[in-house]
Amino acid sequence: MEKTIKSVGLNYGIYLGLFILIATVLRYVFSIDSFINWKLNILLGIISIVIAVMASLKARKLIGGYISFKNAFIPFFITSLVAIVISTIIGILLFNVIDPEAAQYLNDQILEMTRGMMERFGAPQEAIDQAMAEAEGKDNFSIGNQLKSVVMQLAIMSVIGLIVAAIVKRKDPNEA
Repeated sequence: MEKTIKSVGLNYGIYLGLFILIATVLRYVFSIDSFINWKLNILLGIISIVIAVMASLKARKLIGGYISFKNAFIPFFITSLVAIVISTIIGILLFNVIDPEAAQYLNDQILEMTRGMMERFGAPQEAIDQAMAEAEGKDNFSIGNQLKSVVMQLAIMSVIGLIVAAIVKRKDPNEA
């Protein structure tokens, strides 16, 4: 039974990873600026959550409609893990091997967005200058920062997965 649950998570993770791969290529080809579009990034995050929820529901259906909390969490987590790893590999290859200039361009755009946001919120000029000085040396797309992002993404998806597992679990009324 646990093997079935894990394979559901793996399959959905591969599907989600392929979706992310296609989305990344399309974003890169049609608009590099779409990588810093927060609305699009939120939409992609919601799609990722929905697909991971579908994995938990599929696992519940496969094992007869009843599933423990742990067994509801496992496919969600595996789906998320596989997709995040695929996404990170794509990001590392794209921004560190294929087109490092794109990473530099996006880092510059992020700096300008940060400056604009701080100005809109009325931050003092010295705070803006300090934040810009600190951010100028940061490469958001470096291998190290992308690997740090894996940890953050897994933590966030794990919390969401725990909530989903609590909702998806269903106790068999015939068991004591």
